[in-house]
Amino acid sequence: MGKHKRIPLPKEFTEGQLETQTEMLQVNKKSKQLYIGIPKEENPTENRIALVPASVSSLIAHGHRVVIEAGAGEKSAYADSKFSEVGADIAYSKEQVYKSDIILKVSPLTMEELDLCQQEQIIISPIQLPSLSAEYIHKLKEKKVIALAMEYIQDEVGSYPVVRIMSEIAGTSAMSTAAALLSKSRGGKGILLGGISGVPPVKVVILGAGVVAEFAIRAGLGVGADIRVFDNNVYKLMRLQNIIGTRLNTSTLNPMQLEKEVINAEVVIGAIHSESSRTPMIVSEDIISKMKDGSVLIDVSIDQGGCFETSKLTDLENPTFEKHGVIHYCVPNIASQVPRTASIAVSNILTPILLQAGDTGSIEDLLYQHKGLRHGVYIYKGTLTNEYIGQRYGIHSTNLDLLIASAM
Repeated sequence: MGKHKRIPLPKEFTEGQLETQTEMLQVNKKSKQLYIGIPKEENPTENRIALVPASVSSLIAHGHRVVIEAGAGEKSAYADSKFSEVGADIAYSKEQVYKSDIILKVSPLTMEELDLCQQEQIIISPIQLPSLSAEYIHKLKEKKVIALAMEYIQDEVGSYPVVRIMSEIAGTSAMSTAAALLSKSRGGKGILLGGISGVPPVKVVILGAGVVAEFAIRAGLGVGADIRVFDNNVYKLMRLQNIIGTRLNTSTLNPMQLEKEVINAEVVIGAIHSESSRTPMIVSEDIISKMKDGSVLIDVSIDQGGCFETSKLTDLENPTFEKHGVIHYCVPNIASQVPRTASIAVSNILTPILLQAGDTGSIEDLLYQHKGLRHGVYIYKGTLTNEYIGQRYGIHSTNLDLLIASAM
């Protein structure tokens, strides 16, 4: 057998192959410090705060800076000392807070606060459609900020975490509020929500089969109310049946059936949520005019325009008005009645987003990879990106994805 000719190989291919190799670790991108400001709410009926001390402590432990205006947490029973103890800076002027890169609020900015905003600042706050104006939008555009509507932010599965958690509170509160408004001292018919032996319970109609409805039903059934639920999404109605665990009186939004039930109801709760625009008007003024005197309407959807034709914005100081003999309750921040619970709930949602933004580099950097966060943006550096708001006020809007793609 002939000898095989050996082919010489370079040393780098043969030497050191069996030696211990240096371990290579993934090097993560260095996180960036966020500068977060929380001003004191100017709305006298707003009692919540966007971040509670426990969340501030977590953010500061990750290297971020948080400045809070003095007294911002008092209505939620959080003294300034609680924030300073965990490392937050306490500011004694609103101007100092608005030097921050990110502003967090649980109620919309006032026109005076808009004057303090800086170019490319991140604003995360709710927008209340009934109080929104073209002037407000133009001023935001002039400031060239990036404004996110808290209630339109989505999570990874497409749900609305802020809306959901506030809806849990609103649903439970709506039923207890209805019970109070039915009393004679509050102008109601003087009847008990759940009835007693020998006396039938109150008939309650709920429009919408989402989270507000779920928690309102739980509270209502707990006292024995007679509940009927309307929604055009049959799968939501089926979901309610399964979650509540009892047979409910449900229906699609059939106009004839809806009118019949609303006219005969003592309490009607509007709980319709829109993904990016105004809620649809479900009950006309004509139907409301036929309701019983002393009946109660609670419009939980009022922050998105309301689903009753007679609805108009009220607040916690003057929460009700009467029209056609029907008591209307149209408070947009119902959860502010229990500010400590609501503040913890909002804080639990915002904190992970802020921590993720810090790891990514900034809120703006996070927008590139977080579709749900992009869904909350309605102003982007001087451009309106919400189509509904644009149509409502005759202002040109541009798709946010196109703006971001052109900036890359």
